[in-house]
Amino acid sequence: MRKITALVFAVALAAILAAQQQKKQPNADLGFTDTPILPGLKWHVHDPDRPHPAVVTPAATPGGAPSDAIVLFNGKDLAKWAQDGRGEEKGKIVDPKWPVKDGYFEVGANTGDLFTREKFGDVQLHLEFSEPAGITGTSQGRGNSGVLFMHRFEVQVLDAYKNPTYADGQAGAIYGQWPPLANPSRPPGEWNVYDIVFEAPKYEGQKLTKAAYFTVFMNGVLLHNRKESMGPMVYRQVAKYVPQPNEDVLALQDHHNPVRYRNIWIRRIPQYDVPEK
Repeated sequence: MRKITALVFAVALAAILAAQQQKKQPNADLGFTDTPILPGLKWHVHDPDRPHPAVVTPAATPGGAPSDAIVLFNGKDLAKWAQDGRGEEKGKIVDPKWPVKDGYFEVGANTGDLFTREKFGDVQLHLEFSEPAGITGTSQGRGNSGVLFMHRFEVQVLDAYKNPTYADGQAGAIYGQWPPLANPSRPPGEWNVYDIVFEAPKYEGQKLTKAAYFTVFMNGVLLHNRKESMGPMVYRQVAKYVPQPNEDVLALQDHHNPVRYRNIWIRRIPQYDVPEK
C-alpha cells in the first residue's frame, strides 16, 4: 500500500511539475523564453509573444493587387487621381484630363502631371506601362514619362527598346543619377511592368537623417538593389536634399508623349521593430 501511495504521489508531482514547466516554457513549436534577448529589442530569439505579421492574401493572378493594397487604377476611372488646374482653373485641384480607354489610361496632351489624391511615404508600387506601337521620335523624345514618388524622386519611363539615350535617363534609371543595371524593355506596343520599393527620406527638423532608397524590378529583372538617391530629381543639375514632408503624392509625369498605364496598385510598407538607442 505504501509503495502504491508513493507511486501515485510521484506521478502527481511529475504532472504538477510538467504543468508548471509548460506554463513557464511554451511548446517549442510556438517559441522559447529561455533564449537570449535580441540586441536593442525586448524580444527573445524565437519569442512566442512577439507580434505576428498581418495576414495578406495574394492576388489570384500574377501582377494583381494583394488584399492590403490600395488600387490606384481599376481599369475604369481615375477617381484616385487629380491634376493641377490650368487656365481659368489655375490654383485649383481638378479631376484628371487624361483619357481612360480599354482598361488603360494615356498621358493627356500637355495637361500636366497626374497625381494621387492620397499621400504616401514608404511604399511598394506595381505599375504597368506601354509605349504605343506607332510612337515617333528619338532619345528623350520617345515615350517619355516618369514615376515620381512624393512628386520628387523619379524612376524614368521611356521607350528604351533600340532607342539610345544618356544612360541615367533611360527607362528604369533613377533619373539624372543612376542608370539601371540592365535594359529589359519590351518593344513598343507591349506592356512593361515595374515593381518598385521606395523608402522615403527621413528628417529631424531641418537635418536629413536617412536618404531615400529605391529597389526596382522591370519585367522581373532587377534594375536597382536598394540604391540610395542623391535627392529629388532635377534636370541637368546635381540633386540635393531639402526638408520636405514625411508623405506626399505619387505622380505620373506628363512629358508630352502618349504613354499608356494600367494595373496600378500601392502598399504602405509595414515597419520593423526599431532597436532602442
